[in-house]
Amino acid sequence: MAEGHKITIEQADLHLRAVHGDQVLAETSRALVLSETGCPPRYYIPAEDVRLDLLTPSDTHTHCPFKGTASYWSLPGAADLAWAYPDPKPEVSEIKDHLCFYEVEVS
Repeated sequence: MAEGHKITIEQADLHLRAVHGDQVLAETSRALVLSETGCPPRYYIPAEDVRLDLLTPSDTHTHCPFKGTASYWSLPGAADLAWAYPDPKPEVSEIKDHLCFYEVEVS
């Protein structure tokens, strides 16, 4: 990690739902919360708890020097609303096989 940059990953003790319009895209009590210097906390949801049948892989890929290369998923009319790191860097290997959504409901 870069000097002063820190990432922590912990089990989230929360019930989360990712919703777009009236569609529930994911629901879990098994999310991980990733806290990263300079970024809001992000919830990573196990792929088994995501409605992957509703999402379409997009051509978008971004690179994070700390986590690796992200792949994105979309809905019709909602581009790139979820992402994952299929081959994350070893320091954040816990987020493999998890998806993150820009917006989640916490209960």
